[in-house]
Amino acid sequence: MSVNCSSKQASCSSGKKDLLSAEPLKTTKIKKIIAVLSGKGGVGKSMVTALLATGFAKKGYRVGVMDGDITGPSIPKILGMEGECYGSEEGILPLESKLGIKAVSINFMLDDPGQPVLWKGPIIGSMVKQFYSDVVWNELDYLFIDMPPGTGDVALTVFQSIPVDGVVVVTSPQDLVSMIVSKALNMAKTMNKPIIGLVENMSYVKCPCCNEKIHIFNESKTLQTAQEFNIPLLASLPLDPKLAQAADAGKLEEMQVEGLEKLIYEVEHY
Repeated sequence: MSVNCSSKQASCSSGKKDLLSAEPLKTTKIKKIIAVLSGKGGVGKSMVTALLATGFAKKGYRVGVMDGDITGPSIPKILGMEGECYGSEEGILPLESKLGIKAVSINFMLDDPGQPVLWKGPIIGSMVKQFYSDVVWNELDYLFIDMPPGTGDVALTVFQSIPVDGVVVVTSPQDLVSMIVSKALNMAKTMNKPIIGLVENMSYVKCPCCNEKIHIFNESKTLQTAQEFNIPLLASLPLDPKLAQAADAGKLEEMQVEGLEKLIYEVEHY
């Protein structure tokens, strides 16, 4: 497997660089960096990241998305972005969506995006750092980081090397997921990263006939979890087949999602 994206700085070897700090390019000026985290996969973390990015872009903010899930990248598909990411004398050039969202993902750098990324943890961590330090982000109001699932070494690398301003933690209504999300919350607290709040994804489905909300999982414990950690429940987002279809078609930017306006407001005014 080969990587197409190259720049004078893009290298997996760190040499004598600070192993913990990732210094951005001189042209990079980002007002706020928001990490979207969960304790496990399958709860729609990438979907929430993409919804945040599109919501803020529609409000006129300059937005970037860093796909930190190297082994399971889905941001390009959700945002309907295709192409190759190339390097210049300045650094790695991100791609842009129809709304002008700048994004970088390992899928923009592979000869065949369908091939697995068979890299060990230190190399993956190095690549994630380069997504921040070597990309020509220029001026952004918000950079959203789609974190890898879990609380492993890559998530640790992000928190140690990138100046994250706040963390949005994504969960779903099941008891098991809420328990695992507690680990993500504890990780953020341990790393002294401010927690903006919780987002409950797949909270309910709406009856197509009467619009009644149907809670298909067990009684949600997300509000209880939020209260235990003294953080707000930012939003409860629906399980909507149309949303999944839009993501599969790369047309998420065209969707209106119930609960998203509240989520955007809460993150914007954090």
